[in-house]
Amino acid sequence: MRLMKILPAIPALLALAACGKATPEATAPATAAPTAADAGAFLKQVDDELRAIYDETSAAQWVQSNFITEDTQLLSAKATERYLALQNKLVEESRKFDGVDVPAADRRALELMRLNASAAPKDPKHLAELTEIAARMEATYGSGKYCIDAAKPDTCHNEDETKNILAKSRDYDEQLAAWEGWHTIARPIRKDYQRFVELSNEGARDLGFTDTGDLWRSRYDMSAAEFEQETDRLWGQVKPLYGQLQCFVRGKLEKKYGKDKMLPGGLIPAHLLGNIWAQQWGRIYDLVEPYPGVPALDITPALEKQKWDPVRITKSAESFYVGLGFNPLPDTFWQRSLLKRPQDRDVVCHASAWDMNLHGDVRIKQCVEPDQESLMTMYHEIGHLYYDLAYNPQPFLFQGGAHDGFHEAIGDTMRMSLTPAYFMSIGLADQPKTSNEAVINQQMLIALDKIAFLPFGKLIDQWRWDVFTGKTHPSKYNEAWWKLRETYQGVGAPAARGETEFDPGAKYHIPGNVPYVRYFLAHILQFQFYKAMCEAAGHTGPLHECSFAGSKEAGAKLQAMLAMGQSAQWPDALEKLTGTRQMDASAILEYFAPLMGWLEKQNEGATCGWEVPGSS
Repeated sequence: MRLMKILPAIPALLALAACGKATPEATAPATAAPTAADAGAFLKQVDDELRAIYDETSAAQWVQSNFITEDTQLLSAKATERYLALQNKLVEESRKFDGVDVPAADRRALELMRLNASAAPKDPKHLAELTEIAARMEATYGSGKYCIDAAKPDTCHNEDETKNILAKSRDYDEQLAAWEGWHTIARPIRKDYQRFVELSNEGARDLGFTDTGDLWRSRYDMSAAEFEQETDRLWGQVKPLYGQLQCFVRGKLEKKYGKDKMLPGGLIPAHLLGNIWAQQWGRIYDLVEPYPGVPALDITPALEKQKWDPVRITKSAESFYVGLGFNPLPDTFWQRSLLKRPQDRDVVCHASAWDMNLHGDVRIKQCVEPDQESLMTMYHEIGHLYYDLAYNPQPFLFQGGAHDGFHEAIGDTMRMSLTPAYFMSIGLADQPKTSNEAVINQQMLIALDKIAFLPFGKLIDQWRWDVFTGKTHPSKYNEAWWKLRETYQGVGAPAARGETEFDPGAKYHIPGNVPYVRYFLAHILQFQFYKAMCEAAGHTGPLHECSFAGSKEAGAKLQAMLAMGQSAQWPDALEKLTGTRQMDASAILEYFAPLMGWLEKQNEGATCGWEVPGSS
């Protein structure tokens, strides 16, 4: 996960805004008409002031995330408050250049001041309240635990331990207890979140937007309405493949647990999919394996046997990027990153990448385990850092992904190149099998993560957009959440969920307030990026067989796009790597063509699709 510039540990407040819809009344009268030279001088001032305060804010939030106490929450909130107050002041001052004829690069920079503005109220009291709530919600989540028996500490579980139970257990009741237990940690967040929405919306209106959701959707070089249509179009491209996967998995789970354990209308109980949030299903591969006994990629046993520790896993990821032509990570990365969960304190262990000073101090915060998931996550997180380092020479206002989906897509593009042949080359796999059965098994394993994630990636922000507009009233938070889970995923709650619960808050990105549609877009873009890099590497044959590891040609094309940062609109950056200017999911369908054909045959005669309770 990328915790982007300005507010690394409270990405909530970082939602990117579109060009502010200023009115003439919002512009202070000037004694002399501002000039292009004035605009250039102003932007130099902005760069200096934001860089100076950025270092302090990043440091405060890094400490708060790594040492969760009331004191660090206060320090982080106050540093963030100062940053946002400066941001509001500079955005307001920038409006005087709205009608000035300035060079294209300066116009882009002035627009990005608003594109990158946070939904922070101008009212100082409300700004302070917002930052305090943001820090408290993050801390509540990061220290979250539930206890099966409060009198027995060994029955208390944090996020990592709950993940492990749901990934490994095949006992229906044990899984249900873990799922319900984890969701209790979000109850205290509900009241804070309701107030946070009010304050965030106030900040969005101060910037000229109707609400925070309008602000978020307006940051993609198109209108908010056009962006929503674009995400619907992309979802429509991949929905048939997801529908076939959901149908097949549901049938296998029904066979395992019994028809009486399934939900009506073809919905899958959320706690049976191997993941706290049912967002990725790879941990139940053993239950849905197409050809039992035919090996698919699983390097966890090799990692454990060879005693790969967090540093060795991280070094492996670094080596992959170096093989593409990137420089080694700076020494400070190894000195300052957190790669293992401390035993003496609570930390926000959710994997994240940090650019601390926009000048080379990049870090990872991840509680690395010797398993395949941790290794894959590390390759993803390191991708964020190489993106940061590529655009660090740019002015402050151009330091960011072409859009936020780009940042998330880079590391996952690298992960797609981690084929069985690649892992054999670094001693973590045997000679890969090339049979049709092995291909289907491998594609199923990948689809359980990549394809299963797509509707979840889309629905989280759909829920928040409706919350921000008021379409979803606070009294209906949970009801609306599960309606979307049922509609998009065909997944339902395994037990009655009332409005005393706050199930959205059991997902980090809600209390952390990280905009989430970026991950949906990243899952589309990574296949586009992957195909383009495979072509640059000279790959021939089926797309799913490609690994561009070690290709300096592919790496050079990627670096050219990364170095642009936000200095141009995202279609320009996309074209730099792929030769196209539109996001497109056709590469997904090409990649998974073998699996799609196989699923259609397996599902013949089955009743696929699902019904949402209460829908006509």
